This record gives sequence, C-alpha cells and structure tokens, in this order.
Amino acid sequence: MSESTEKLPVLETVEPIGKRVLIRKDEDKKQTKSGIHLPDKIEIPTLTGRVVAVSLEVTNDPNYPIEKYDRVLFHPKDAIPVDFEGDNRLFVVPIENIVAVFRKAK
Repeated sequence: MSESTEKLPVLETVEPIGKRVLIRKDEDKKQTKSGIHLPDKIEIPTLTGRVVAVSLEVTNDPNYPIEKYDRVLFHPKDAIPVDFEGDNRLFVVPIENIVAVFRKAK
C-alpha cells in the first residue's frame, strides 16, 4: 500500500471570542426600490447581514437573543473585516453594535 503525498485542504473556521458575532454582510444595493441608482461609494451607517457564528459568551447570555442564521441590522463602526474570502464580506462585530434582529411575525 503506497501512501499518498497529497494533503487534503484544511478548512478554516472563524469562532468569535467574547461578546462578538461573525456576520456575513448582505450584498450592497445598487438601486433603491423606487429605481434610483446608488453611487458605488455611498456610505450607509448601518448594514444588514446574516449571523454566521456566535461566541459562546453570547450564546450563554439570555440578554442577547442572537442565534446563528439570524438576519440582523448592525453598525459597522467597530466591525473587524475577516480576510477569509475573496469578496471580504465577513465581519466580527461586537454584540453592542447589533441594533436589531429581523423576526417573522407569528
């Protein structure tokens, strides 16, 4: 039996530490619902995204109803970009910068 010298690629994951979550930012909108085209460099103070990972500290704290896959509105001021993907849409965000969670009406 011969051993293969090929190594399988190691998959990396990002696990936030402390009171932080990992968010995949939604695509930037290029056009409003009414049809107005937005410039490429528009600065929007608040962004939406999907929670990819939640730190253990946030998971164990009942004051933060944030779960994986939640769609959230967050302030990007202290968001740390994660150079993990080519399009750089992942951010580690302090829990205090999440200003809203989108929920379906029951």
